Amino acid sequence: MKMPLEGQDWETVRAEMTARGGGDVDWRGGKTAVYVFNAGEDIHHIQHEAYGLFMAENGLGPLAFPSLAKMEAEVISMALGLLHAPDGAAGAMTSGGTDSITMAIKTARDFARAKRGAKSGLNIVIPRSGHLAFHKAAHLMDVEVRNVPLKADGSYEADPAAMAAAVDDGTIMMIGSAPNFPHGIIDPIAALGEVAAARDVWLHVDACVGGYFAPFARMNGVDVPPFDFEVPAVRSMSADLHKYGYCAKGASMVLFRSVALYKHMPFSMRDWSGAPMKTPTLAGTRPGGAISAAWAVMNVLGVGGYREKQGLVCATRERIEAGVRALGFEVLGRPMLGLVAFRHPEADALALYSAMRAKGWFTSFTAEPKSLHLMLSPKHAEVAEGYLVDLAAALEAVKAGVAGEKVEARYS
Repeated sequence: MKMPLEGQDWETVRAEMTARGGGDVDWRGGKTAVYVFNAGEDIHHIQHEAYGLFMAENGLGPLAFPSLAKMEAEVISMALGLLHAPDGAAGAMTSGGTDSITMAIKTARDFARAKRGAKSGLNIVIPRSGHLAFHKAAHLMDVEVRNVPLKADGSYEADPAAMAAAVDDGTIMMIGSAPNFPHGIIDPIAALGEVAAARDVWLHVDACVGGYFAPFARMNGVDVPPFDFEVPAVRSMSADLHKYGYCAKGASMVLFRSVALYKHMPFSMRDWSGAPMKTPTLAGTRPGGAISAAWAVMNVLGVGGYREKQGLVCATRERIEAGVRALGFEVLGRPMLGLVAFRHPEADALALYSAMRAKGWFTSFTAEPKSLHLMLSPKHAEVAEGYLVDLAAALEAVKAGVAGEKVEARYS
């Protein structure tokens, strides 16, 4: 496409954009269980309006936009309060989980350099289920990734003993997830903390999925184990506002136990021909709308609103667990929050995935072991029974060999 010589009127352009979206997945109807966190049209409207109010403003300039600086500080303060952070903890909003994770590793690396002069031969120790963003960030910084197998007991949890064996003098960070993305399982953070404390190693908890879910699930009576700054060895956390915080996309945060740790994150430069500049995260320009929308949604929902929505998601997950077990599926591990993965002993997971795609369901799957994967939102309470009905039909078709081609070649 070349740029048109003459512009078109907005109504024409808008109509074409709407038409192009007609082929996208039906997330508004609840048939998508990945990429989108659908808390309802009321929250979507708040995201949209609050984002628009500060869409042109730039979080890079706190002196120019003190409103954004104050909103970001309050969003961080709310998060630190939820996650048992001690007095003096600090953090910053980022563009997403990958940004948060990248800045956490950068901070741990620079802390190691300052503390012990570590320059090369650095590594991070991560369970096999740890998010790929750690691998991406380590690749960017030329840091070795030590990928440790999970426990062999079928829990799909990180193995603290195996991770301890992988730690050496070059280790700048250990990672645990709350929960991990592939299986929705919360790692034994307290046990990882004991390893980290004994070896004086930075422990990061990836709560991109669970940071704004687990605290409210616990308030609702779910037996969530210690996973946050409640564990003394946890030095940093990542938590996505645009996942189960139900905020507009482009909003995550990275949090640190102390300002002394946080101070290793920002990048500052004077030695160039422009004005001195300091950026707290990977991005320079920081969309004001992502900050304002996060602040708005968190204030509109409050603790009561989040408890209600996360309670609905947990109840929906339990309904789906019961339904898939009745169909002969095995649920992997013991999920507690909004993610669940399950497999069937008599049906290939990728063939099932393809059969469900043909019925309009856009979800995900897990590679180890091959299984179907759902990341549930409040909207899914309305469509859970329909999903189970279609899954039963897909299962019969796959077992009978009439479900069509699986998608392994596209995703392997």
